[in-house]
Amino acid sequence: MLKKNLIVAGLIIVGLTSQAQDKYFTKTGRIEFSSKAPLEDIEAKNKTVAAILDAKTGALQFSVLMKGFEFPKALMQEHFNENYVESDKYPKAEFKGSITNNSAINYTTDGVYPAQVSGKLTIHGVTKDIKTTGTIKVDEGKIDASSAFNVLVSDYNIKIPAVVKDKISKTIKVTVDCRLEPLK
Repeated sequence: MLKKNLIVAGLIIVGLTSQAQDKYFTKTGRIEFSSKAPLEDIEAKNKTVAAILDAKTGALQFSVLMKGFEFPKALMQEHFNENYVESDKYPKAEFKGSITNNSAINYTTDGVYPAQVSGKLTIHGVTKDIKTTGTIKVDEGKIDASSAFNVLVSDYNIKIPAVVKDKISKTIKVTVDCRLEPLK
């Protein structure tokens, strides 16, 4: 009986270990956004993005605290958090979706693979469907996931005051770069 229980316990541990090897995670991903407008370019970076990828299913999720975005000018950062994204009321942005061509990516072989991504992006309390392309780079058991896409400010009910309306583009370019490691 003891031998049988040890075998069952061993199989459970092996199963959990192999399942964990399908998941990749980071807390130090990067999301940048930029707005190019005639009067002023606006750029911000956030280096504390949490992301998880299930290589088996292609499920993908990102989460970023809005107050983590750093701007070149303190006043821009203050206006971003207080007036535009209302960070106290809407503290984070999230993406929940999947790599729709996941079967075309070999997570066990080093290489660069094109990825098609589909899911729901939530910003400022508004959730919208989004489809984009990206790249999955497999390198010695680690995954680099990257993508760039555009977001319309109006889609997420972010109001731009009339005073600065001409300074801020209506379209924001979002760039995501995450180095994910096997979840242990």
